[in-house]
Amino acid sequence: MSGQISEGYQALQRQMHADPEYGKAATMYAPLVKQVIDQFRIATVFDYGAGKRRLKEALDSLGAEIEYRAYDPAFPEYGEPQPAELVCCIDVLEHVEPDRLDAVLDELRRITIKRGFFTVHTGPAKKFLPDGRNAHLIQEPASWWLPRLCARFEIDHLSKQGAGFLVVTSPLAA
Repeated sequence: MSGQISEGYQALQRQMHADPEYGKAATMYAPLVKQVIDQFRIATVFDYGAGKRRLKEALDSLGAEIEYRAYDPAFPEYGEPQPAELVCCIDVLEHVEPDRLDAVLDELRRITIKRGFFTVHTGPAKKFLPDGRNAHLIQEPASWWLPRLCARFEIDHLSKQGAGFLVVTSPLAA
């Protein structure tokens, strides 16, 4: 995963995840993820940037019957990214090191079989990294993000979500 995250930033993310309040966004999106699972008859879900795997807990509580797998560089025990019918990347992309974003988006495209469910916060985070930087390393509007996503995915659904947006995608044909 060296192309997707630097060693130094991986260490900072491990420190951030020690805070129990860090990484809660996935739970609020679980009902929408469940709708996508039901609508597209999804059997496998991959949670990219899973943090403490709160999406799995929330989907379990909603009765989702899926095979769930996860990746997060702060939790190497989860293993490497793997293909799945639905790939979720919730409140993650804005945390990616700018010079690694293309590698992460390419990885998301590689592992997405049927649909992607991605959320992006476009403004500053309330939290700061231990080195003093804002936790959102990329603070750009949807108009900046969409061409990058459209180079790899069809946008099936787009909606504004607070200070950001949500997309449901399907992979572009190879």
